[in-house]
Amino acid sequence: MDIITVRKLKKYYKSGAGLVKALDGVDLTVARGEFVSVMGASGSGKTTLLNIIGGVDMPDEGEVYVDGADLARMGENKLAVFRRRKVGFVFQEYNLIPTLTVEENILFPLDLDGSASRTGFLEEILSLLGLEGRRQSYPDTLSGGQKQRVAIARALAAKPPVILADEPTGSLDSRNGQNVAGLLKMTAEHYHHTLVMVTHNRELAQLADRVIYMEDGKIRK
Repeated sequence: MDIITVRKLKKYYKSGAGLVKALDGVDLTVARGEFVSVMGASGSGKTTLLNIIGGVDMPDEGEVYVDGADLARMGENKLAVFRRRKVGFVFQEYNLIPTLTVEENILFPLDLDGSASRTGFLEEILSLLGLEGRRQSYPDTLSGGQKQRVAIARALAAKPPVILADEPTGSLDSRNGQNVAGLLKMTAEHYHHTLVMVTHNRELAQLADRVIYMEDGKIRK
């Protein structure tokens, strides 16, 4: 059963006196529980596609369905709730809150949604990601790899069905990058999430069940 479906997706941006086609008629389906890597040169439309699937951006044309929800028909308030509950984001730059501890950063999405703290989940994910000894640490005391593991844990906190990762290893050295990509794959399998990861790294992309390539706003056949 497909959890992500996009049809005839188009997105345009103004550039000078003309328009740039960031997405030019993209069709894509992702099965529930599948791990898909998206590759392509800078400007090929990878991040735009990810942002539209995550409800961060809206297409100019086309349809977007995620876990049965028609994103094009949602207002901003409903989209905000959708993002909190249905999608976990992992970014290249971590985006941790410097004044919050590891534990507080992980539980932040639950606090935003007014959800009760999931102590059992917190203990499990700290152990799974090797962060048990750092729960009261602040981001500026962590290595890059540890920060990204905290970001992964935060993305998983609300147990969303979809995890979207945009160049999650881009700020890491090759060894830490491999570790983080492996942890993303492991945690997605453990919690039965669907994972879509944008990456430039062919070796990391091969961890996925399927690799798609984008070029000039289209998925290359």
